[in-house]
Amino acid sequence: MPAPVTGRFAPSPTGAMHLGNARTALLAWLHSRAPGGRHLLRFEDLDTGRVRPWAFDTIRRDLEWLGLDWDAEYTQSERLPVYAAALARLTAAGETYPCTCTRREIVRAIQDSAGAPHGAEPVYPGTCRTCPAHPSRPAAIRWRVPDRTVCAHDALTGETLCQDLPAEVGDFVLRRNDGVFAYHLAVVVDDALMEVTDVLRGADLWPATPRQVALQEALGYPTPRYLHVPLMTDYRGERLAKRGGAPPVQALREGGEEAGRVLAALARSLGWDVPDVVSAAELLPLWQGHLARAGFPKTSQT
Repeated sequence: MPAPVTGRFAPSPTGAMHLGNARTALLAWLHSRAPGGRHLLRFEDLDTGRVRPWAFDTIRRDLEWLGLDWDAEYTQSERLPVYAAALARLTAAGETYPCTCTRREIVRAIQDSAGAPHGAEPVYPGTCRTCPAHPSRPAAIRWRVPDRTVCAHDALTGETLCQDLPAEVGDFVLRRNDGVFAYHLAVVVDDALMEVTDVLRGADLWPATPRQVALQEALGYPTPRYLHVPLMTDYRGERLAKRGGAPPVQALREGGEEAGRVLAALARSLGWDVPDVVSAAELLPLWQGHLARAGFPKTSQT
């Protein structure tokens, strides 16, 4: 694996960390530390209405309990000027426009548009591209996506995902009408300015990767290596989620459970043969072996 590597774990402090979050945190840490790289902790707390102030410290305690350390910590709500500067660059280049459509109006416009939606998710039909449909309303800011197909590569699986941006993604929001910067803009800016080289995250974010690659190109940022890992599921095969009542790591920690047993359970969920109790450091060779068997790094040609 080429060095140096800088990786990150970027939780949303909207509640307690569950075992699925913990497994992704573990794999991100292993991927950073296996080659002796840097590891960052970034709290993605821009959606202030969903943030729980107590969750910051709870997540820190959970990570420390599992033996997962980090070299630097960032909080997105403290970085608003850098997102504003990136948005201003795109606006100065004529690549953004104000949008005053409501969600209901967008859905109605899509339904009224022949042949839409084009992709797996609703595609904004460009109602406000020429001018805001309702100038008196607060406006969101949308990115006028380039008229081309953009591909993303997963270095772990070798998969390539190509999307026709206008047809499959559409002009997406960079800043909401309440002034909150959107996830896609913030994560692209942060990964670039924090010099993140490798992004290991859940497979649920894979479909969003091409639009992030396109934003990186528009802003002149490098594209990091992406590795998407399967989501952890419950006995019904459904993904673990906070809103679904997934058991929090905090309950295990405060209930007297041994961290090494939890780590062993997370490792076994990946099919790794481990003892009943392990440390995070003891899992480093297993991750390196997993990468070797996967032929990491993999790239795909389009």
